[in-house]
Amino acid sequence: MEILRTAPNPWGQEVLVGVAWDLLWAALIAGFLFVVGHQLYLWIMAPKREKSPPAATEQVPERVERHSSASRTFHWLMAATMLTLLVTAFFPVVGVQFAWVTIHWIAGIVLTLLIIYHIIHATTKQDFWSVWIGRKELAQALGAVGKFFRRQPAKEERSGKYPLDQRAYHNAVTLVSVGVIVTGILMMFGVDTWFWASNPYFLSDSTWGLVFVLHGLCGVGLVTMVIAHIYFAIRPEKRWMTRSMIKGWITRDEYLEHYDPAMWQLASGSAGAEAGADTASADPDAVAPA
Repeated sequence: MEILRTAPNPWGQEVLVGVAWDLLWAALIAGFLFVVGHQLYLWIMAPKREKSPPAATEQVPERVERHSSASRTFHWLMAATMLTLLVTAFFPVVGVQFAWVTIHWIAGIVLTLLIIYHIIHATTKQDFWSVWIGRKELAQALGAVGKFFRRQPAKEERSGKYPLDQRAYHNAVTLVSVGVIVTGILMMFGVDTWFWASNPYFLSDSTWGLVFVLHGLCGVGLVTMVIAHIYFAIRPEKRWMTRSMIKGWITRDEYLEHYDPAMWQLASGSAGAEAGADTASADPDAVAPA
């Protein structure tokens, strides 16, 4: 399997021009193996759930808002933009030819604006650090790995608003998205856009090669991540969470089953998603350094 593509420049030098498209198929296979592996894990080592204490029921409304309308709008716009980027990037590779370049860079600009909006919204309306992995989450992950290798059944403990697996996925997507945005903006200088004419000499051949490779690696990485995300969204035991991204709320029983009220404290007089505090995230010892 080839990993990188090279081509001669006008001076006869072999320079990088991007990743080999074998990696696209590798990303698809990795996504498939992840789905199969996770299903086998559930069959062999299904996690146990502990019941919530009934005493907390009276303090929780029948419906708990988990995602505000602003958060849900951002999520679905980003999903549509991400799928547009993946389709315009990889369909031509597999033989579906169409005028994809303009659609691709416009979708890239939309994604960039959405990410900027999300950073501002998370900073001003939410707890910015609530979805980042800190020392506490790393300790939980190491403990879970240890139990796995000792073949001990994993015990799913109630968590704050954002459990470890969601934080890990968010952190990975953030890293890859930043990579694809930065390299994508640089690549825009090499094509004609509404803002400027193409300038292939904006970067040196070797630097262009690195930009193309990083952009391609981030792109194929997103393929596997999207497969995993869709898989979890349609799993029967996760559909309540998918519903919350559509309607915004979870039920009282779902809140008490999956979340520790001491770690995700609902605002007094309101069950608003923006106001709810994830006290585990607010703990300085659980926050990753900036």
